[in-house]
Amino acid sequence: MMTDPVSDMLTQIRNANAIRKKRVTMPASRMRVAIAQVLKEEGFLRGYEMTPGKPSSSITLELSYGQDGEQVIRSIVSVSKPGCRVYAGCKELAPVLLGQGIQVLSTNRGVMSDRRARQEKLGGEILAKVW
Repeated sequence: MMTDPVSDMLTQIRNANAIRKKRVTMPASRMRVAIAQVLKEEGFLRGYEMTPGKPSSSITLELSYGQDGEQVIRSIVSVSKPGCRVYAGCKELAPVLLGQGIQVLSTNRGVMSDRRARQEKLGGEILAKVW
C-alpha cells in the first residue's frame, strides 16, 4: 500500500534521472497527471502520455535532457508529507534558485507552479521543489 503517491512519483523521476533514462512509467492519478503537466510547462519534462488500462491507467513521463546530455532536473524534492503538510500564501512564495527552479503547488484552482500562483495571487500546499 502506497501512503504518499506524490513522493513516490518524485522518487521515480529522481531515480530515472540519475541513470539518465529517457522514460519512466508509473500508475496514473489525477494528481500525478497535473504535476506532470506543470513540469512539462516549465520545461523539466519533454512530455507525458496516458495509457488506459483495465485495472488502472498508467502515465509515461519523457524526461528532458540538454543538448550534450546534461540533466535538466538537478534536484526534485518533496516538501509536503502526509504527516506534515506545508502551506504558503502568495506573499510567502519566494523564487527557487533566483527563478531557475520552481515550486509545485496545489491550490483551490488546481496544481500550478509558484510563478503562476504569484501571478494569480494564490497560495496553497507546496508539493515539491524542482531545480
